[in-house]
Amino acid sequence: MQSLHLMLQYMYNVNTKVKVMPYLEPDESPMRGLYFRFVWRRFVTVVQYTHHLKLHLSNMAQHQFLDIDGSVLEGGGQILRNAATLSCLLNQPIRVQKIRAGRDKPGLRAQHLTGLELVAEICGGKLENGAVGSTDVTLTPGKVKAGSYKADTKTAGSICLLMQAAVPCCVFSDGDIHLTLIGGTNAEMAPQIDYALMVFRPVVSRFGLHFDGEIKKRGFFPKGGGEVHLRVSPCSGLRGVTMTEQGTVTRVYGISFVAGNLPKKVAHIMSECATAVIKEHHRGVPINIEVVKEMQGIGIGCGILVIAETSTGCLLAGSALGKRGKPAEKVGQEAGEMLVNNLFNGGCVDEFLQDQLIILMALAEGKSEILCGPLSLHTETAIHVASIMTKAKFEVQELTKNSTIIKCQGIGLKPNNDS
Repeated sequence: MQSLHLMLQYMYNVNTKVKVMPYLEPDESPMRGLYFRFVWRRFVTVVQYTHHLKLHLSNMAQHQFLDIDGSVLEGGGQILRNAATLSCLLNQPIRVQKIRAGRDKPGLRAQHLTGLELVAEICGGKLENGAVGSTDVTLTPGKVKAGSYKADTKTAGSICLLMQAAVPCCVFSDGDIHLTLIGGTNAEMAPQIDYALMVFRPVVSRFGLHFDGEIKKRGFFPKGGGEVHLRVSPCSGLRGVTMTEQGTVTRVYGISFVAGNLPKKVAHIMSECATAVIKEHHRGVPINIEVVKEMQGIGIGCGILVIAETSTGCLLAGSALGKRGKPAEKVGQEAGEMLVNNLFNGGCVDEFLQDQLIILMALAEGKSEILCGPLSLHTETAIHVASIMTKAKFEVQELTKNSTIIKCQGIGLKPNNDS
């Protein structure tokens, strides 16, 4: 009983951080003393082992990987980008499996790997199994720190897709973050850099995400080599946004550009054809499309972006890129028709923007409600990933065949200054 008493006394003293050694009465026998010391040492060993086990289990809990299936829905790079961004912001380690499993060439491509490496660098995280062709990667995030970061796809991989992953990661940093992104500024199957700066940037500022950007030089397929500089400012938290009334079109503006050895006349033709299509459906609306001959750039290319601003502050766009054998008239017509169709759907955001707002809606404080056109597969995928990782509650309501409302009760994420 005395031995048990002393053990309990020791436990009490350890818990109160008062370390004392057990004692023996002077008249206790040597054998009793030896036995007690043997029991005592075993007891201390068990206590120390238990303490280390608790620390180990706690450390394991902090690094518990959340598994993400990279083959579901859109099944491409978007799952990687959204999961990596949320991993960074939530400080949640992730394991993305079956990456691009349904593609002709499954696994990571160079541009996907560049995006993951950039996110890992921004948050001081650890990316494992990151290699071209890899179908399974893990990301263990750290703390986002202010500073300058650079990423180069070394191809014509889209700079805008790098931005989609990296820019939201910077929102809770401890200071401004400067990004130098190198790759394709105007690439197929992705928004153009002009869209990111002229549409995405002003709309996300409503949520509290603020950044500035400058196109240093354009880069086109197949060489890439374009360069964009960004400065992202931190905030204390994102806020919910309601955009449910498109309003009436008050003006249309944009940019029509050529680079390389293409004559400026091509940019004028694209602008004139887009203007003709828009005027046919929106008579009396002022249209001002800047025509530019780019002097700095890598490769030969051309493109056009047209933006409609409405009475409620909505920005919707249409865009197109030129390529060998495609008449300039066709390029301008495509951009004009895309804008007209986006306006016809009655939404407050266009097809390129709706999926990019999902992460912000999930993390914002309060409720967000966005009226858009038909729900895209990219948007459905973004909602899937955000719901799994943030537990934010989304509601999608199809009003008509061409009109959808996305509602979300955000989790109100705030900066973690202790991480």
